[in-house]
Amino acid sequence: MYSTDDAHPRNWPIVGLLFLAGLFNYLDRVTLSVALPVISLDLSLGPGSKGLLLSAFFWSYALMQLPAGWSVDRFGLRWLYPCMFVAWSLTCSLTGLAGSLGMIVFLRVLLGAGESIYLPAATKIVGSLYPPRERGLPSGIFNSGARAGLALGAPVVSLLIVHLGWRRMFLAVGLLALIWIVPWLLLFPKRLPGSEQGAGERFPGHLRGQRRFISGNRNLLGICLGFFCFDYYGYLLITWLPDYLVEVRHMTILKAGIYTSIPFLIFGLSEPIGGWIADALIRQGWDETRTRKGAVIWSFLAGILVVPAAYAATVTSTMLFICGASLIGFATGNLTAILQSCAPPNEVGRWTGAENLAGNVGGIIAPVVMGLLILRTGSFIPGFVVGALVIVIGAASYGWVVGKLEPPLRDELSGGRGSYS
Repeated sequence: MYSTDDAHPRNWPIVGLLFLAGLFNYLDRVTLSVALPVISLDLSLGPGSKGLLLSAFFWSYALMQLPAGWSVDRFGLRWLYPCMFVAWSLTCSLTGLAGSLGMIVFLRVLLGAGESIYLPAATKIVGSLYPPRERGLPSGIFNSGARAGLALGAPVVSLLIVHLGWRRMFLAVGLLALIWIVPWLLLFPKRLPGSEQGAGERFPGHLRGQRRFISGNRNLLGICLGFFCFDYYGYLLITWLPDYLVEVRHMTILKAGIYTSIPFLIFGLSEPIGGWIADALIRQGWDETRTRKGAVIWSFLAGILVVPAAYAATVTSTMLFICGASLIGFATGNLTAILQSCAPPNEVGRWTGAENLAGNVGGIIAPVVMGLLILRTGSFIPGFVVGALVIVIGAASYGWVVGKLEPPLRDELSGGRGSYS
């Protein structure tokens, strides 16, 4: 039986599958960013149209976060997660058949709806399998799958485009991911421990099955604002970095794909390391709130390095600064652990949905803002400066809006006072 008292070794294969799901999830996303220079030539797209296309995924991905979070809390993930996985993989493959900008936009919207399950489900699973002092490392591992998808995806997708063309690249990437389904069904438990049982023990009586969204909770508001800033910054790089390297640094699409993978690899490697360091410090007696919030703040401030990257005179200098900015990944496992500690156990999916909704509003806005700034100024620099300012605001939100890492007061829903015990 799976246990939440300790990091049971049988939990790690599940974390490994969550890592692979994140890898395929972001591999599907990066396909468009890497192929954008080729697609824009085929379809005669300008900066405004490219920004619109890059943001389309986030329209549905953001809007589906609250329904996805509710579904994660309500239904069993053994079947819900793989069904959504199949849906988003097939949608990715169908993009290779699209013949117009409108059709690609439509398919990106469908892809966003399918992938909306990813973060709420993974956060719920890790929160159910691990106690608070052990969540940083597994959270960092499953989150690093996303950056692995970006790091591996950029050169792999570039090679596929060169050898197969962008249309068959989409078909290959989407269909390849389906191999994940088999080990998931073999390894995932029929029932998650720690969520239903833990909720019943910790949240007595009338709070079981609570369905109200705790919209006024300070920690949730701070988490949502901070995650908006984190995703704005992250998606700014994910969506525009390949195009920047091609248009401004005059790289071939293959070389841009290889160079793009380097900062994403650094980001991905730093995610589990950041979570592991915080876990180790907390086990040694460090305060959980100060440790996890401190890790987030200092990691976020590394993002400022994107500004000197934009002004750098050489490609080498630019890439060094962008790699330094990618150390923001040290925050990721702790971001997830912060939410898991602040949310009631039976509300983790919905809190994650709210967090990811806010974050992906940033995903909607960032590509469009960058596209409009390029259109107005003819330069990528203003867009990178805005991204740096946004990530500083995110650090302030986690530092001063988010308070002590604990579930909300029992009577907070009704305006009274009290605490969960």
